[in-house]
Amino acid sequence: MAISNELVKGSVEPILLSLLKERAMYGYEIIKVVNERTNNAFQWKEGTLYPWLHRLEGDGVIASEWIGPEDGRPRKYYRITSNGLKLLDSKVAEWASFTAAVNVLLFGANPA
Repeated sequence: MAISNELVKGSVEPILLSLLKERAMYGYEIIKVVNERTNNAFQWKEGTLYPWLHRLEGDGVIASEWIGPEDGRPRKYYRITSNGLKLLDSKVAEWASFTAAVNVLLFGANPA
């Protein structure tokens, strides 16, 4: 089942920060990981990803550097910063509260 772009927009930031907490990644790699891990329920493209990466970098929660083999094309790798780790903790807590509240409204049961 396809997931609406509106729902995806609210989750991009914590998803990116979470992935970059695992390891530094370049843009296309991030897209591939997101699409694969969600069994293509998310179908991120460059137009979805790069504006978010640029904004997060401008906010100082991620940083980037060009890395590449001497005989190949360098890639821009992104990594989470200490400010990004703090923001991720906050976003994860916010997400947990949000999903718990939505689940109660949709399914009528308060999870234990």
